[in-house]
Amino acid sequence: MNYNQSCAAKGNYSGSRNRHLFIRSMQRAAVNIYKTETSFEMLVFAPGRIKENFNLGVKGNELMITYTPPEGFPRFDWVMREYSRGGFVRTFTLDDSIDATKISAKYVDGVLQVSLPVLAGKESASQEITVS
Repeated sequence: MNYNQSCAAKGNYSGSRNRHLFIRSMQRAAVNIYKTETSFEMLVFAPGRIKENFNLGVKGNELMITYTPPEGFPRFDWVMREYSRGGFVRTFTLDDSIDATKISAKYVDGVLQVSLPVLAGKESASQEITVS
């Protein structure tokens, strides 16, 4: 499974204003991924979001996670701002070891938790590479 920045950076937005907001907020949706014996577990840090406004989809071998804020979302005159609750798009390339039909997600305490089960017998082989 790989993060595909080139696909995510292109987005599907029209107009420079939306593109600017997309790029800025994309950096605010940090993602951590860890592997268990049976899955990859993805943690998308997205505090203050509304669960129903997340959208996850798989097309081909790409997993796309998007968040769209609701219409009429308040825009404050910030004095200080260290995180955004705006929209974002993150795209990840799935290899053939992921069972895309069994991907699940839940939003708990500001973190979108996405579970990507690995197909039995399709686990990726590991390889060590020497740094020279």
